[in-house]
Amino acid sequence: MFLPLQITLRNVPRSDELDQIIRQHAERLQHFDQRLVSCRVVVERVGHQTPQFTVRIDLKTPGSEIAVDRQHNDDVHAAIRDGFDAARRQLEDRVRLRRGDVKAHP
Repeated sequence: MFLPLQITLRNVPRSDELDQIIRQHAERLQHFDQRLVSCRVVVERVGHQTPQFTVRIDLKTPGSEIAVDRQHNDDVHAAIRDGFDAARRQLEDRVRLRRGDVKAHP
């Protein structure tokens, strides 16, 4: 994978499994757009009584940026999955628009 990936975990214990899951999701994104310049992922646990996980994904391509925020209660894996799914959909939309598969509204 040539995509520079930055992973930040806040109030979440670092594990090889979590890093591997994030890396796999990021590699899949590169299949949709080879022009990805960077990917930054921040996973944060907020709240003490009822923990909630927030995932923010920032993608950069030449000429555009994609930012995704996703929250999920008590399951960090679901939050990561949902965040990368949303990023993939936005990336696919940008690629379709760039190719001319979808009309751009003025």
